[in-house]
This record gives sequence, C-alpha cells and structure tokens, in this order.
Amino acid sequence: MSDVRIRLSAVAAALALWACGGGGEAAKDQEPARDLSLAPAESTRAINDRPAVNQPKATAQPRKPAPPPNRNQPSQPPTRPATPSVAEGTSIDLMATDSLNSRRNKKGDMVTATTPSPVKDASGRDVIPGGAVFSGTISDIAPAEHPGGQGRMMLTFNRVSFGGKNYEVEARVDTVGTTMKGRGVTAGDAAKVGAATAVGAIAGRLLGGNKKGTAVGAAAGAAAGVGVAAATRDIDIILPAGALIRIVLTSTFKLEPIAD
Repeated sequence: MSDVRIRLSAVAAALALWACGGGGEAAKDQEPARDLSLAPAESTRAINDRPAVNQPKATAQPRKPAPPPNRNQPSQPPTRPATPSVAEGTSIDLMATDSLNSRRNKKGDMVTATTPSPVKDASGRDVIPGGAVFSGTISDIAPAEHPGGQGRMMLTFNRVSFGGKNYEVEARVDTVGTTMKGRGVTAGDAAKVGAATAVGAIAGRLLGGNKKGTAVGAAAGAAAGVGVAAATRDIDIILPAGALIRIVLTSTFKLEPIAD
C-alpha cells in the first residue's frame, strides 16, 4: 500500500507541476491588462489667494513711437472761411450825398449816397461798414409839366466802396425822398406871355377898329398869357442832400473786391 501511495503522490505532483506551467500561461493570456501607475497624491497644502507682497511689479512696456507721416500722400487743403455776404432782398437805407434837381441834372449824371450805419449779415456780423459810399447814375429824370403833376427821378446803384476797395452791387431803388418845387415864370414862360400879348393886340384892333381897341386887346392878351404861363410852368423834382434813398438787393452781395 505504501508503494501505491507513493505513486499517487508522484502523479499528483506531476499534475500540479503541469498546471503551474502550461495552464498558467493560458490563464495569464486571458487576464486583462491592469494600469499599474500610481494615482496622483492629493495636495494637502492650503491655497493662498492673497497677493504676494514681495512679488516684483510688472515693468511697463515702452510706447512705440508714432510712424512718420507719409510724404507721398497729398495733404488736405485748409478749410476756407465762408465769404461774408448780405442776402438777396435785404433793404439798405442810404443818405444822398448831393442835391439832385430836374432843372440842372440830366439822365446819365453820377449820383452817390452813403450808409449811415453798418449793414449786417444774418448772424449780425458787419459786412458793409457805416460811411460806405454807394455810387450809380441817374437813369431817368424829368420835371412835372404842370402844377399838380408828378416829375420823374430814377436812380441806379451798382457799386459800393470802402476800405480802399470796390464791390459790385445789384439793387433796385425802393424809396427816394424827393420834393416838388415850382420854377416860377422863366424865359420860356415869358415868351408865352409875349405871344399872347401880340395875339390880343391883333384881336383888339380887328374888333375895335382903332388904337384904343388895340391897347385893350394887348392888355387882355397879356393877362391871358400870364395865366397860360402859370398854368403850364414846369414843377421841378428835387432830391435834397441827406435825403433818404432806400435800395433793395436783387442778388446776394458778397464781400469780394472787383477791379477798379
């Protein structure tokens, strides 16, 4: 029996050895791969969120210089200020420099007038100063042909001068402070009286048949001639010096000098 036990023990040992060799390799192949790396250790140090006192300050970066201007690029021209101007339709009061009279003045004669105060633009800025001289011509003038009639005096202004420079003006005359004055009996009127006297004398001689009739007719004719002369005498239109002349601009006045 002891031999049998010895043999069984040997067989069992052989089987166990075989299982550790071949069977172990198979088991090893079937075993899944394992991650043998160590897990990171948890930090136990307390977090300090206060700013560090001794930490060095960040140094400021030097500012880059501005690039030089591009000389090839055309520079923008400076903005020019608007030319001072007075709007169309503005009324300007003037004072006549000299007296005008239909008895001695004629169409085409020069006329001047001055500004008693500055002329301003819409913003209240002076454009034409006080004392500026407006110049033009008499475009039409005529006395009244009988008492109660109306004479004519039309003026045209086209220039204003101040500061040694001349400027163009386009305007119409709105008001002229004229007056009317009778001339009395002139040489022409006396000729009317003489003609009436002669006609009366001839009529008296024909009617009276003697010299007395002639004298009476002459007196009557003279009286009639005086009446005719008084009724038909001319009445002069006069613009006194310093009288009002009001003009209205028919186009915008610009402060742009013109050639003399």
